[in-house]
Amino acid sequence: MNTKFKSKALFLATVLTVMASSALIAQTSSSTTSTTTTTTDAITTKRSQRTDNGTNPTARVGIKGGLNVSNLYVKDVNDNNARYGFNAGFYGQILSSEAFAIQPELLWSTKGSEATYGGIVNSKVRFNLNYIDLPVLAVFKLGPSAEIHLGPYVSYLVNANIKYSGNVGNGTDEINKNNLKSYDWGWSGGLALNFGAVQIGARYNYGMVQIADSNSARAILGNSKNSLAQLYLALNFNQD
Repeated sequence: MNTKFKSKALFLATVLTVMASSALIAQTSSSTTSTTTTTTDAITTKRSQRTDNGTNPTARVGIKGGLNVSNLYVKDVNDNNARYGFNAGFYGQILSSEAFAIQPELLWSTKGSEATYGGIVNSKVRFNLNYIDLPVLAVFKLGPSAEIHLGPYVSYLVNANIKYSGNVGNGTDEINKNNLKSYDWGWSGGLALNFGAVQIGARYNYGMVQIADSNSARAILGNSKNSLAQLYLALNFNQD
């Protein structure tokens, strides 16, 4: 009986050991699977939230500013000098991916020109025009370091200061903002280089609207349109 009892006890201990080991393995596997699933769900949720909130890490949002070199195509002018000014404002990207984005901007932008009229009457006229520009540009990303920007812009004329010197005008403004179109639109294109959170870019804007809006303005400006080259520095706030 003693020997049989020992055999049964050994068999029962072996069975219990195997069952305990199996239960422990199952529990560990279940815990690992649960942890993996939870982690995967968290990553998926985070990615989903980024997409839903429009905060894709590849999208750029920030401020920008730089140099404007503007000109007007003025009729009957034998010397057309550029006006040097500035641009400053905000930009952001939507529908952004690794290769493409839509980039709206809101900018204060100086435009205009200085024109010298020759012939029987000599005079110099400085056209100082200030606009609010709203470009909406397609951004083609050439890897993380370079972008091509192309698209339309619309502008609103905030103020205009036209100054005369020489034999005509005697320093008195003959036309003002009321003689000019209050809006402009055109096309914009350029190249930008990214250096981490900093972007350096060059852009050219070509206006499609004749800015003169009265007979007196047309007598001086003819069919003039805005022409603008820009150099800018942008700072990106949306860094991972």
